[in-house]
Amino acid sequence: MATTRIGLDQLPPATRTAVEEHTGPLLAVEESTKGFNSEIAARVTSATGTWHIKGLRTDHSRAWTQRREATVAPFLTNLAPALRWRVEAAGWDLLGFEALGGHHADYAPGSPDLPEVASLLRRLNETPCPDIELRRAEQRLEHYAAHPDDLHYFAGTHLLHTDLNNTNVLVNARAPQSNRARLVDWAWATRGAAWLDAAYWTIWLIAAGHTPTSAEHWAAETPAWHTAPAEGITAFAAANANIWSEISNADPDPWPLRLATAANAWHANRGTG
Repeated sequence: MATTRIGLDQLPPATRTAVEEHTGPLLAVEESTKGFNSEIAARVTSATGTWHIKGLRTDHSRAWTQRREATVAPFLTNLAPALRWRVEAAGWDLLGFEALGGHHADYAPGSPDLPEVASLLRRLNETPCPDIELRRAEQRLEHYAAHPDDLHYFAGTHLLHTDLNNTNVLVNARAPQSNRARLVDWAWATRGAAWLDAAYWTIWLIAAGHTPTSAEHWAAETPAWHTAPAEGITAFAAANANIWSEISNADPDPWPLRLATAANAWHANRGTG
């Protein structure tokens, strides 16, 4: 479920003062409506620069997501916006990231963003998984797999993002080709099989209008996809059909229903094709 947003001006004065120790007096604040996990999400500008701020109360049930993002950020060069500072003050935990230009990725068939996302996933596959505390993919999927024996397909030693929502991918058309896309929101960073992010992307591609075959074609643009056993991909599709069914039943908004439909279509296709 989405977290209720508040404005930066609603923060305690001590928290705002701590932020301005890094930024200087703020000249402009643009609140963001994208994303689901943060109570604070804003692009702020001062005389010294521009940052994207996201944050939660330190007693929030998902406060661990802030810690996860802060811990993984130093290892995401060329993959994600850099973390410039962190503020923990007056009951709030705020992260200040470099503000990236660009647009949210378009996953529709024929979009020029698709090769850029594929390139981004290839770079992620080549990035060593840091020796930090991360949940394991097989652990996250254990309640959704059709069979307990399927879980070994998801285990591995690679760094994964696992939330390939197109709003988590920023594409800067002015950057060099094949290096234009960046991933934001690493709260669900995970350790697992190298091919899993391409598989997560597949569901979002189907939701954007691709057929399951077309979506898998794009997944296959990542070499890691070719390491996945067919049975493992089918097992992943089955688990995610269960995940999105549960999410859409709990939150029957259009977007989870769209993802549930996509996941079910992929699962059905894997079962018959």
